[in-house]
Amino acid sequence: MEFVCDAEGGKTWFRIETEAEAIRESALMGHAVEKHFRQAEARARASYVPPPGPFIEQEIGLKGHIERTMPRFYTLRDAEGAGLATAMVPQRGDACPIIVGVGNRDPYVEHAAAIRALAARLGRDLDRTRCYPYGRG
Repeated sequence: MEFVCDAEGGKTWFRIETEAEAIRESALMGHAVEKHFRQAEARARASYVPPPGPFIEQEIGLKGHIERTMPRFYTLRDAEGAGLATAMVPQRGDACPIIVGVGNRDPYVEHAAAIRALAARLGRDLDRTRCYPYGRG
């Protein structure tokens, strides 16, 4: 995981970078981020158009393409490392981010300030009405 930013109350946001980290996050948080991580990576991989040339060079640029097109996944942890919230933030500004707490509960109740810190760091709107999927009506 990669450090992203600190938030008040000894909380810290980290970026989930690998499938193994997504698997751990799913187990820790009791939700399906692992499934969404795998699906997003598969879509990014499928959208890659390799450069012309020898077969051996077909994957040149694949890692960068995945990095640019796949949504970013984040986890909010407390000072002891306990999972508090998970965010999936698409790279395109018009796509809707999703943020959930343990067991898909509303993370905004306890962690609104931390979510605002992530929003400020990313320069994105992470408002509850847009980002908490179970609160949409």
